[in-house]
Amino acid sequence: MELGSNFSAKLEPFLLMSKSAKGAAAAKLVQDATSAPGVFVFAELLELPNIQELTNSEQHAPYISLLQLFSYNTYQDYLKHKDNLPPLNQAQITKLKYLSIVSLAAERRILPYSQLLETLQMPTIRELEDLIIDAIYLDLLRGKLDQKEQQLEVEYTMGRDVEPGKIESILSALQSWAATTSAVLSTLDQKLEYISSHSEAVHAENEEHERALASNLKDVFDRQKDSKGPKRAPGTSSLAGGLGDSMDVDDPVAESTKLKNRKAPTESAIKRHGKRNRF
Repeated sequence: MELGSNFSAKLEPFLLMSKSAKGAAAAKLVQDATSAPGVFVFAELLELPNIQELTNSEQHAPYISLLQLFSYNTYQDYLKHKDNLPPLNQAQITKLKYLSIVSLAAERRILPYSQLLETLQMPTIRELEDLIIDAIYLDLLRGKLDQKEQQLEVEYTMGRDVEPGKIESILSALQSWAATTSAVLSTLDQKLEYISSHSEAVHAENEEHERALASNLKDVFDRQKDSKGPKRAPGTSSLAGGLGDSMDVDDPVAESTKLKNRKAPTESAIKRHGKRNRF
């Protein structure tokens, strides 16, 4: 849920009552609305005809100024013009200080304690921190208290009512922001396009390098395979060569030597052989 999303609902009862309130009743309605818990936006009430009629009465005109103060001014504005405004009760003072923090946070993200103490007329840091914590719980702002650095770090805040005459400056600021954002997005698109095209070029270069490397490796492998093969006469094989070596014809000189060295059979050997052949 966004900050301040239920603030308009808190104002609704006062809008209904204002339809029949005039004069002193309308002034009393302004006093009640600015004191009521949870009511932090007042533009719709300020625009109603019965409330605008208060400007025609010298007695009740200060209540229009009071409503304007709570719509888009700060506690410092109250201190400057309090003699022309109805006196504030404690609830109104506290609420106005909440809204003053919101206005300051719209101008600066880091709010030093020293600035807040002076602007809000807070007597001690402890009371200031309690005020800020209450504002956070009321969904008026989001932030963090940095006690070491003595400062409030603001994340975001509710939106206050816009003072007449300032809409043009807000529109100009928004247009400037839109133009800056558009320029940043255009630059990012160009960077992304360059990165994409560069990535494709690098990918294609890597693929070409891999193809060339694979082709070179294949050529080297084929050359090594051809250089290691045996050189033989046509029609011969290593198997035939091996068999030929193992089946060579005996050398005649060696055979004659073997015959000479063979001993003649003795007589006893002949007799034994003759006996074995008998039946």
